[in-house]
Amino acid sequence: MQTPEYDPVDAPLAVTPRPLPSASQAVAPVWHTIVLVAFILWSSVHGASQLSVPHGSLNRLATYGTTALMELALLGWVLFGLRLKRTPLRSLLGGFSFDIRSIVADLGFALLFWISALAVLGTIGIAWSGVEAAVTHRPPPIHNAQSLASDPSQEKEVRALAELAPSGAGEIAAWVLLCLLVGFIEETVFRGYLQRQFIGWARGSVGAGVLLSALIFGGAHAYQGARNMVLLAVFGALFGLLAVYLRSLRAGMFAHSWHDLIAGLALAFLKAHHLI
Repeated sequence: MQTPEYDPVDAPLAVTPRPLPSASQAVAPVWHTIVLVAFILWSSVHGASQLSVPHGSLNRLATYGTTALMELALLGWVLFGLRLKRTPLRSLLGGFSFDIRSIVADLGFALLFWISALAVLGTIGIAWSGVEAAVTHRPPPIHNAQSLASDPSQEKEVRALAELAPSGAGEIAAWVLLCLLVGFIEETVFRGYLQRQFIGWARGSVGAGVLLSALIFGGAHAYQGARNMVLLAVFGALFGLLAVYLRSLRAGMFAHSWHDLIAGLALAFLKAHHLI
């Protein structure tokens, strides 16, 4: 029996898959990104003003819950913008599989990246303290037998962050969950959505995309003070370069989550032993 030839005209139900957007294409409308950036910066300034006012005992579980809701709202807004441009979320997350070898590889990349990034940030932090000491004509903290936390220019920020550190099993469990959520959402928002959007606006310039998204990432942490905002902008740029190199956000999500987790637990330890 002769097999009839295939004719595309006679196959009206055949659907051609829509190609994924290239890295040089915008992933959402311009107005959508402007609203997102404005909200991020407003939330940052508002959070800094709230922490600068004494509130007595802080309800950390309520604060963690509010933060989680804000993060979910950011993710929801990003998904809405992607839908407007028919951009699949997977195109932002990058290519990765869920087999054990792939996960272990990304964990390895995340660990190497995290250690290297901390070395870079530590070097910048030491240089910053040296310049600040020279300008203000006082000895650097490391030459004063003082910790960086006791530096008058940083003491207020450190104490404010320490107030957010978990205390007790319930708060630690909530902190772990929050860090996992923040790691996923913030990498999706900053290194996925914003970085890709800025690369598209800059007609394919990866450097512009990394720089602009990093500046907004630093600006999103006004509650940590000017010094830490600069350091976090550098941190954001390093995360952006990692995403570009791996073409995936998963390793960055791992590193982001455990960085926040370890930082919070370290502050909790120092606070419990009255070291800050």
